[in-house]
Amino acid sequence: MNYSRQRAIILETLKENVVHPTAEYLYSILKEKDSNISLATLYRNLNQLADNGIIKKIDGLETSSHFDHNVNEHYHFICEKCMRVFDISTDVASDVVKKAENETGFLVKKHDIIFTGICKDCLEKIKEND
Repeated sequence: MNYSRQRAIILETLKENVVHPTAEYLYSILKEKDSNISLATLYRNLNQLADNGIIKKIDGLETSSHFDHNVNEHYHFICEKCMRVFDISTDVASDVVKKAENETGFLVKKHDIIFTGICKDCLEKIKEND
């Protein structure tokens, strides 16, 4: 993947915003930075970065994908209430790949696990309103 100044700015902005932002969220930040990057250019670069394994693309509850600069192996949890995305350690299912391979005979080269539900903060708000 060739270097591009725009791609470098996008990656830097993603790393500064570790909230698993959507492209639209990143675009609003880039506009504040007075960047001339169009939304189409942002989408194209985010998808190229994800396709090349430099970032992760997280698809889940919303129509918009979220993006994660952390490409170390980990899982995600998406809250159905606040739509935030949280990292979860692979320790919760450390042998899931081995079990899948043993059960199916497949060779797993890549996997992505996404949990959905309600985060602790939203659960506390629900309890407070009961």
